[in-house]
Amino acid sequence: MKILVCISNVPDTTSKINFIDGDTKFDTNGVQFVINPNDEFGLTRAMWFKEKQGATVHVVSVGGPTIEPTIRKSLAIGADEAIRINAEPTDGFFVAQQLAEVVKNGDYNLIIAGRESIDYNGGMVPGILASLLDMNFVNTCISLEIDGENATAQREIDGGKETLTTSLPLVIGGQKGLVQESDLKIPNMRGIMMARQKKLTVVEPVDALNTTQDTKFEKPAAKGAVKLIDASNVDELISLLHNEAKVI
Repeated sequence: MKILVCISNVPDTTSKINFIDGDTKFDTNGVQFVINPNDEFGLTRAMWFKEKQGATVHVVSVGGPTIEPTIRKSLAIGADEAIRINAEPTDGFFVAQQLAEVVKNGDYNLIIAGRESIDYNGGMVPGILASLLDMNFVNTCISLEIDGENATAQREIDGGKETLTTSLPLVIGGQKGLVQESDLKIPNMRGIMMARQKKLTVVEPVDALNTTQDTKFEKPAAKGAVKLIDASNVDELISLLHNEAKVI
């Protein structure tokens, strides 16, 4: 089995977010970038298939040279090879088109992507990718087993979980549950040293549509002052909720 894991290079959740150029661009100064958490769950599951079933695991990411440390971390975790598509990931449709070209040229059986990235939270790339490739697709995937050409997947749905059976080739949008946080792999020194020797191929992007454009970013409004009410003064609380907060 040949697996391709799609990796997004995203800001660490502890990063302080700022914008420049009239709030039209994200300020990357001082921001630490990491593997998108949903993608890391997928990568860890791919490593399980490698260890248990002898799968070959490649990773792919769209971005410039600055994302290579994140790609190298994926290799240090255990991926066999990496591909960097040399283009800025402007929107989900553009990214999916670039990934689709890699899949077509790589003869992959299983494509694992995170259900969404934690920066823009678009949640569109896995579904668009499956559509472009005309492959089976399972989103919000929290469990995956492969037996030959057959797959059994479990996904989250409103109010519960759903178990599906399908066949390869398959695209999934994975998330926590695909593996648990305790299963995530931390690169050790041996893995880091081996990652330097592994193949990282840079490919140029294909002509593709950019269907959206960022015009301006805006931070959430600052939280207002908090007014404390004595627990025994119910009438005042009701009056404030009705006349000031206007929620009742």
